[in-house]
Amino acid sequence: MTLAAQRRFLVIAVTIFAVLWTALAVLPQSALAGPTPGASEAPGGGGVGDDEGGTAALRKKLDQAASGYNNAKAKVAASQKRQKALVSQIAATEKELAALTSEAQQLGAAAYKGGMPDPLTVLANSGSAGDLAARASYVDTIARQTNGTLRELTATQKKLASQRQQVEKELKVQKAQEKTMKKRRADAEQALVEAGGGNNSAGFLSGTSSAAQPAPRNSDGSWPTESCSIDDPTSGGCLTARMLHTLNQARSDGFTRFTACFRQASFGEHPKGRACDFAADSGGFGGSATGDSKAYGDRLAAWGVDNADRLGVLYVIWFRQIWLPGSGWKSYSGDGTPSGDHTNHVHISVQ
Repeated sequence: MTLAAQRRFLVIAVTIFAVLWTALAVLPQSALAGPTPGASEAPGGGGVGDDEGGTAALRKKLDQAASGYNNAKAKVAASQKRQKALVSQIAATEKELAALTSEAQQLGAAAYKGGMPDPLTVLANSGSAGDLAARASYVDTIARQTNGTLRELTATQKKLASQRQQVEKELKVQKAQEKTMKKRRADAEQALVEAGGGNNSAGFLSGTSSAAQPAPRNSDGSWPTESCSIDDPTSGGCLTARMLHTLNQARSDGFTRFTACFRQASFGEHPKGRACDFAADSGGFGGSATGDSKAYGDRLAAWGVDNADRLGVLYVIWFRQIWLPGSGWKSYSGDGTPSGDHTNHVHISVQ
């Protein structure tokens, strides 16, 4: 090759290299790093809508109904706990009152039989100053004892009446919250019917799942409002503290297959950091689960239900069925895809 030809070849090679370098520089880092396992088939991506087969209206109604039910149920439980404590206090107060009543009756009987000593009579019948002092002290002691017993008796009666009123108040709280629970349950079931589902189904129940560590509650038993403020380990997004707690509890109980939680969407719990999709297959989100993958999803769905009260679960969706607090498992209409029908992943939303 002549010197001129070598120079032309070198110029062409440098030009090609410069073009390739520029192209690589503008590519997103995700393209250079390779695909995330299962991300191409993740719910809400790859052509599947944000709703995973539901609608914005359905998700909003389910959220409101399940949240209202959970909080009402928690308030009933807290009220029942207070009522139980009050009943125990009432039993102790009634025992105290019975003893005071008996003492007051004995003092009254003694006064009736012997008469209460009159100070003037005591003075007139006293033979000496010492005798007078002794008799006066006796009169004072009897009077103090009687007055003290009567005051304590009156105070105990008032305490007992107050405790009984508090029990009545707790019963009213429970009745009101149970009414709310009934209304919220009906709202959720009606929303499912309107969406083309809602029939009773066998569901996925075990009752033998490991007990998750309870998430923190408010003093009245309800669930505190939480923002999407904690880094989501499954994405670049965020989670609420309660959802992260649920994710960690699931992982500690052996549900470690690919999971996707936060994602941008126009509605639902995912953009709020309150939901996770747990892939049934070890390879990520794909077609409908079968065999071991189906069994894995069954166990995970049952785990979510078994621990619903501990974790503040709004609902669990798996294999064209949805579990709602108070309603149990119902049929769920998806969009015919594995993601929309939730046959390739278990969806768990928390309050």
